[in-house]
Amino acid sequence: MQQKISSNFKLGIIGGGQLGKMLVQAASKWDIKTYILDPDENCSAASLCTKFIKGSFRTYEDVYQFAQQVDLVTFEIEHVNIEALKRLKEEGKTIHPDPNALTIIQDKGLQKQFYASHNLPTAKFQLYQSKAEIIAAIEEKKITLPFVQKSRKEGYDGRGVIVINSEKEIEKIFDTPSIVEETIAIEKELAVIVAKNTKNEISSFSVVEMGFNSEANLVEDLICPAAISKQIEEEAIALSKKVIKKLDMVGILAVELFLTKAEKLLINEVAPRPHNSGHHTIESAFTSQFEQHLRAILGFPLGSTKIIMPAIMLNLLGEPNYTGDAIYKGFEESIAIEGVYVHIYGKTSTKPYRKMGHVTIIEETIEKAKVKAEIIKTQLKIIA
Repeated sequence: MQQKISSNFKLGIIGGGQLGKMLVQAASKWDIKTYILDPDENCSAASLCTKFIKGSFRTYEDVYQFAQQVDLVTFEIEHVNIEALKRLKEEGKTIHPDPNALTIIQDKGLQKQFYASHNLPTAKFQLYQSKAEIIAAIEEKKITLPFVQKSRKEGYDGRGVIVINSEKEIEKIFDTPSIVEETIAIEKELAVIVAKNTKNEISSFSVVEMGFNSEANLVEDLICPAAISKQIEEEAIALSKKVIKKLDMVGILAVELFLTKAEKLLINEVAPRPHNSGHHTIESAFTSQFEQHLRAILGFPLGSTKIIMPAIMLNLLGEPNYTGDAIYKGFEESIAIEGVYVHIYGKTSTKPYRKMGHVTIIEETIEKAKVKAEIIKTQLKIIA
């Protein structure tokens, strides 16, 4: 059996954004060679990986040829050419997570059908092919307002999601294959990161509570551990473990959940990769989500997910009205604060609400962390 650490073993990571960068950082601790495929030669991971290969993760040929150069393929983004991955799997290439799981997750419609067929709780939904179909369904009273429309493919970081509140907003409906969900009375938005290794061992990180930026519709901050009852915590972890078992995949799976006003848990969506909701684990847990993903796909024992200290994670988003070369205002003042860890992703240019980095604050209590988080929010700004 080939030794994977400090050897000629090559780990291929499709996608070189911030998640790829942090995977490379985790792999470097064990002296694992990392190859990155990305269309942008200035991507976040390019300067850190063993070898950077410029190419598109959406193109069959680029993905297929990239995989020939490595021993194991994983990815930091879902939008990968699935036909190339399936062909590679047929030819014996090791790919984690499995292309069959990715096929389901790439398409939100297939995701919802998967939950329904496995009796996994999720919001009620209908599938539509076009804007005209949705408008006709509204007129026929098959859809009641308000509702949530989600594009079946390509949506991430809040893109491809819209809430239609009234008939005045019908023109905003996307003209694309999509799912229409009933609106939910949400108490909290939660996330659980679970991992399954090649020995079918499963572990879970603590449940986190996510706060969203209403303008950008993406995660602005999160709290770990979430302020929920022990019963809800146990239910959320059990449900998330059930999802990764049913998907039969190896690696990290982030499960986003709605906790309703009626104290019910519903699955929103999942991501088969390290996730924004797990960045705090780098400092706040015994094992980071990035190391856990590597442990899982390499067949190593899963690491302890115990919390070292409570944490708050803030996404560093480009300030509104600023576009251009990034200036990190308040950086030195921020890193002077005990328990504050600033991560810069290496994106040279900023634009409104672009994810440029994140900050993790660890403290003895969440209340103490919140005080420091408010300071960071006011003093650390990304402008141009």
